[in-house]
Amino acid sequence: MQQVKLYLRRTRMAIARRVRRTPLVGDRRASVMIEMAFCIPLLVLVGFGGLEMANLTLVNTRISQIALSTADNASRIAVGSSLSLPRVREIDINEVFTGAEEQGRGLNLGARGRIILSSLERNVEDGQWIHWQRCYGDLPVESSYGDTGDGATGEDFPGMGPAGQEVTAPPGSAVMFVEVVYQYEALLYGRWLGPRTIRSRAAFNIREGRDLSQVYPAAGVTASTCT
Repeated sequence: MQQVKLYLRRTRMAIARRVRRTPLVGDRRASVMIEMAFCIPLLVLVGFGGLEMANLTLVNTRISQIALSTADNASRIAVGSSLSLPRVREIDINEVFTGAEEQGRGLNLGARGRIILSSLERNVEDGQWIHWQRCYGDLPVESSYGDTGDGATGEDFPGMGPAGQEVTAPPGSAVMFVEVVYQYEALLYGRWLGPRTIRSRAAFNIREGRDLSQVYPAAGVTASTCT
């Protein structure tokens, strides 16, 4: 009987030694895999969220640059001879919008956006006046700061821009005021972000004197009116 007990004891000890030598004992790879299974969805969510925020920031920057470039290019229009003041023609304005379209390539600006170009001038009573406006893009929005003809008489129209920060035209000159409105299309988080409209504005004084009496038509060119 004593021998049987000794045999069983030795057998248990041998089994224990073999188990301790087995590589599976202390192997934590399975627990790591389980932890990763729980963490990966969260990491993916955070990663794509960061990508969405980065894309939104990039689009905001591009829209701001388009507004600045459009106002700058419109301020440089100077077509004419040395015997007369430079004129602004419909074809010149359309070319400014073509430049904005090229700059916004990949944004689908024509379908998802709207560029509103206004010529802010002074009326005969020295008040601020929106002489004309031209638009590009199919997004159905209007200017936030006035329409063509606002301020044609009197001095009540304060200029264009946020209240208290209005841009005004100097005497005998004009300001090219640009508003860009763009409907942002989310990559993945459309429901979370909701409808998001990006707005940007820019203004430049015209670079040199020009004929401010009107926008001159050009043969075969359709005016980019805002209607």
